[in-house]
Amino acid sequence: MIDLSTTYMGLALPNPLVVASSSLTGNLAGVKLAAESGAGAIVLKSLFEEQITAETIALAKHAEHAGHTEAAEYLQGYGMTLGPQAYLRLIKEAVKAVDVPIIASINCFSRSNWSDYATKIAAAGAAAIELNIGLLPTRSAQQGRAIEERCYQILREVKQQVDIPVALKLGPYFSSFAEVADHLGRDRVEAPPFTVGWCGPGENSGKIVWHKADALVLFNRFYQLDIDIDNLELVAGNPLSSPSEINTALRWIALLHKRIDSDLAATTGIHDARDAIKQLLAGATVVQLCSTLMINGFSQIGLMLKEIEDWMQTHDFTSIAEFRGRLSQAQSEHPENYERLQYIKLFVGLE
Repeated sequence: MIDLSTTYMGLALPNPLVVASSSLTGNLAGVKLAAESGAGAIVLKSLFEEQITAETIALAKHAEHAGHTEAAEYLQGYGMTLGPQAYLRLIKEAVKAVDVPIIASINCFSRSNWSDYATKIAAAGAAAIELNIGLLPTRSAQQGRAIEERCYQILREVKQQVDIPVALKLGPYFSSFAEVADHLGRDRVEAPPFTVGWCGPGENSGKIVWHKADALVLFNRFYQLDIDIDNLELVAGNPLSSPSEINTALRWIALLHKRIDSDLAATTGIHDARDAIKQLLAGATVVQLCSTLMINGFSQIGLMLKEIEDWMQTHDFTSIAEFRGRLSQAQSEHPENYERLQYIKLFVGLE
């Protein structure tokens, strides 16, 4: 008997295949199709921070045009707290319509008052929140440490607002991603009498003063840019990932498994069952699917689940837990294979 069930951020999932945030999950019909096709969980299409701000500004301007300055100030605060109502309705409808966990998604980049909106998401019934930090450092004035601190602050402020799990979806563009993941993936504790430090995996001593992300989603695929050389203009690049893009997340999942307490969700470049199995062997808790569903349709979920089951039977595995992380660095007899040595072997021919 093959058991595909898993636990992600404390949520019981029937299997580790999660439909990622995209236009596929932007309406109730898409959510129902994803669930009917066998998805273990569903991440709703992202609500952008700008959408929350825009609705707030629109409310305030309406009052200003009517000559009510005091009302405009009130509505601005009200709108920032309440946020776009359509998204809250989608959460409520989705939770009622399907039996798998519904995860809300906010694409954010600042630490403004929009974080209050997280309480409305939780009240609407979302099982968890995925914060997609769409912060691409492109200006020379942006310091690396300041960008990292903003990620910490966004997580901290949302965790203070809600009791449901919070995942962080990040890009790989940090000077030391290992340090960033370590900070985000462990509780910060105040150990008596004076010191403050990061709680290691399995440790829970002292007073927790800052809570970790319940999951890290690796990695965000930022907006792709291209150039039209015939018309001499910028155009959008291919929004869909390719199987070759799996490697960056695969490496970091393998390096971080059992080194941080947060769950690990793999995304980008996962197109078939073999890709999903690779990420699970590396240590992923779940894998998120997007481009492959846009190319092949929701039926791809069922096909992948069947192929994962067949592979497990071939290798005498009865549950995901039996092989998750089996090829991570933490469980390897040759941890050096995950770092520079293999690079040297490949390009220099060192034996």
